[in-house]
Amino acid sequence: MVAAEVMSCGGGAVRVRYRVQDNPLSEKGWHGMVKTKQIQVQTKGNCHVIDITDQVADEVTGSGVQAGVATLFNVGSTAGLTTTEYEPGLANYDLKAAFERIAPEAGHYEHEQTWHDDNGHAHVRASLLGPSLSVPFTDGRLTPGTWQQIILVDFDTRPRTRTVICQIIGE
Repeated sequence: MVAAEVMSCGGGAVRVRYRVQDNPLSEKGWHGMVKTKQIQVQTKGNCHVIDITDQVADEVTGSGVQAGVATLFNVGSTAGLTTTEYEPGLANYDLKAAFERIAPEAGHYEHEQTWHDDNGHAHVRASLLGPSLSVPFTDGRLTPGTWQQIILVDFDTRPRTRTVICQIIGE
């Protein structure tokens, strides 16, 4: 059972806190596994694109879980996760150019007025891309397409050490 607590954060924003009270799956005879790992990534910021496919594949293979889903979550609000063909044109130019058209670095962002910093565009870009991704696997291996890699895009204005939570769920 999941219990939810709703809290107001001001400015019309609402935050919901969830709490798992028991495990109904174990009561129904499901004996799957959940393994949680962390992947650390060094970034340069400024729309740095990093292929993390091999790190995720290593975690899945090393988990001993044969079939399921790897759920990935970027910890932080100025980077995101997706899949793409990881090649120099996309990774080094096209993605950055597209995000620059959508949320220009030199644009006006209230976030920067509030916090007196320079990364409002990074928060907007990361919000649009999203912090999480689910990737199925079978026979202990990821199932991406031939030209499909898992990437982290760091939109912040400085180098960072990023943490991606990799939760492997299956049996």
